[in-house]
Amino acid sequence: MTIKQLSIFLENKTGRINDLTKILGKYGINMHAFSMAETTDFGILRLIVSDVERAVEVLREENFAVMLTDVVCISCPNVAGSLSEILAHLANNDIFIEYMYAFAEGDKANVVIHPNDLEKCVAELKKCDCNINSL
Repeated sequence: MTIKQLSIFLENKTGRINDLTKILGKYGINMHAFSMAETTDFGILRLIVSDVERAVEVLREENFAVMLTDVVCISCPNVAGSLSEILAHLANNDIFIEYMYAFAEGDKANVVIHPNDLEKCVAELKKCDCNINSL
């Protein structure tokens, strides 16, 4: 099972992230997870949101450049070493992780993964009884 991730290109300018979050808030779209990467000229904000279609619509209306990407989100125990076991299984099966980000909630950690081969990654996660999350 995969989920949709929004990638939004933002100019490196004061208040630009706030502009985006105000728009999402105005339309009742909740941000479940996000990650920000930046270069000297722009940043890429990766988001998992409550209403993907509406978020894309309103952000594009407000002149944000938005792309959609399929990713997989897993849940694992929030204890030392649990993620390492999952990543070792993926690496042993030649699955390269292009990027990932995570957030923890109490005794559970959620990890968003963008692998080089999404279908193979999901199949391997199922083989090792990994909890794939739909957020």
